[in-house]
Amino acid sequence: MPTFHAPRGTRDLLPAERASFDRLSAIAADLSRRYGYAGIETPMFEQTAVFERGVGAVTDIVEKELFRIQPRTDEAESWSLRPEGTAGVVRAYVQHGLRTWPQPVRVQYVGPMFRYDRPQAGRYRQFWQWDVEAIGDAGPGIDAEIVELGHRFYTEAGLSDVRVLLNSIGDPTCRPPYIERLTTYFERHRATLPDLEQARLRTNPLRLLDSKDPDMAALIADAPRIVDHLCDACRAHFDAVCEHLDALAVPVRIEPSLVRGLDYYTRTAFEYYREGAEGQQQALGGGGRYDGLVELLGGRPTPGIGFALGLDRVVLALAEAGAERARPARPAAFVASAEAGDTVERLRIATQLRRAGVSARADLGGRKLGRQLEQASREDAHFAVILGDELREGTVQLRDLRAGTQHPVPLTDLAREILRDEASHRHG
Repeated sequence: MPTFHAPRGTRDLLPAERASFDRLSAIAADLSRRYGYAGIETPMFEQTAVFERGVGAVTDIVEKELFRIQPRTDEAESWSLRPEGTAGVVRAYVQHGLRTWPQPVRVQYVGPMFRYDRPQAGRYRQFWQWDVEAIGDAGPGIDAEIVELGHRFYTEAGLSDVRVLLNSIGDPTCRPPYIERLTTYFERHRATLPDLEQARLRTNPLRLLDSKDPDMAALIADAPRIVDHLCDACRAHFDAVCEHLDALAVPVRIEPSLVRGLDYYTRTAFEYYREGAEGQQQALGGGGRYDGLVELLGGRPTPGIGFALGLDRVVLALAEAGAERARPARPAAFVASAEAGDTVERLRIATQLRRAGVSARADLGGRKLGRQLEQASREDAHFAVILGDELREGTVQLRDLRAGTQHPVPLTDLAREILRDEASHRHG
């Protein structure tokens, strides 16, 4: 048995699974380019106060799930690994004065997040998200753009059955009186509430609607709905978001109990689910508007909206849907030679091909030609470049391993012919 292993709740992404993550990251990068979201990178750990103030001190993330870093004795600050991306991006927005940039500032990144959570299928203590933020626009159009962008990602990843659950959770004008109604409702049922939910009733009643306890389902279903208590401004905003999404043909279902259990959300809140898998633990991703977060972290009042999509869950959902698994990149050419020990020429020609833009590998062991060609097939190479006596005249044999054909090619034409055939998918 191995002496060491990955920490509980984490795992190694071996090449086959890493290829799936790379594919999703490439889709995210292409969509970011098309939608105009520039790349950003923030540290994987922040001052703990960034999350306590931004996410909320009485949320599960801060109370139970933060990975806190033990500082050295000469460090006065308290740090924590990031459990989500928005707070760090907003901190960077404030710190670097991005309010002077053209608004909204559209940024995105793919990276790992960390939560001290109970490991289970699709939930890890280190997990990967695509995080997208638009800061500086209060209108409903940017909400719809963000929601549609996330839905487009799932479609292009190969999940055609994803739908959006949508709600408005109001703002500082209409939410307080709604919370009073909600508190009164749950107070009438206090005796039947689980201990955790009784504590939430005292500290943050809105989070009762986000309860994962199945015994709460009936109570939540009968609770007052915030969409019935929105102020005129929030109602107009929500109606406009729905109108924009309808124009974009995004499949949306209004979900009155959706509150997204982070303190910074206002107005628009949304989550993505596969059709028929709308359970509490099944969300593929989600997000919402956070119009008060910039001010909470020391900036001027500035609206914002964003989402975080879990790549781990998308990989799992694709596997459940029977989608073809991404494979590690294969070489276009595999360089072999009749002389088992002639690794110098194999490496030299492979390097020339790489410099010309060809993905190439060379057999650098002392195996016979047959074993080299077996390796080329195992690595799913398109071509085998076989070096023999004709190399003295500047010629090699180019074997198309898929078509089963072979012909001589001058070294001066080798890279060009491989690139041409790769681009046109011609064989032989």
